[in-house]
Amino acid sequence: MWQNIFQLVLVTFLPFLELRASIPYGILKLGMPWLDVYFICVIINILLAPFVFFMLHWFADIVIKVPFIGRIYDKIVIRTQNRIHEKVEKYGEWGLALFIGVPLPGSGVYTGALAAFLLGISTRKFLIAAILGVLIAGTAVLIVTLTGVESFQFLLKRI
Repeated sequence: MWQNIFQLVLVTFLPFLELRASIPYGILKLGMPWLDVYFICVIINILLAPFVFFMLHWFADIVIKVPFIGRIYDKIVIRTQNRIHEKVEKYGEWGLALFIGVPLPGSGVYTGALAAFLLGISTRKFLIAAILGVLIAGTAVLIVTLTGVESFQFLLKRI
């Protein structure tokens, strides 16, 4: 049991896959109960969000001290933040939650944290968006996994 949970955690930690891969993996490959898989993957993915967000800030604070990179950061990131500030304020955490919640590879907590960092979204708003987005994605992936498995049962030959 603990080995299966450890595997779920590892798959959930993978960038660009996260719970989009770990929920089907836990249910279909490991044969774990769907409710256990859902809660484990969602909780791990939610706990991953602040860690990634704070690591981005820490990394950026170190890297922008290099003069060349600092100038590029000021020129591109700060200018972009100022230009789209109004739209970020308008859609804020709801838009980010939908971005995180779209259950496709390339969206999720990692890219959501990067987007929040680049757009200058506050930690509080990001955490709200991450929780909502992970719940949306987890529920969508769970429904697709469970109904996908059941909808193709008629193709299996009964012995």
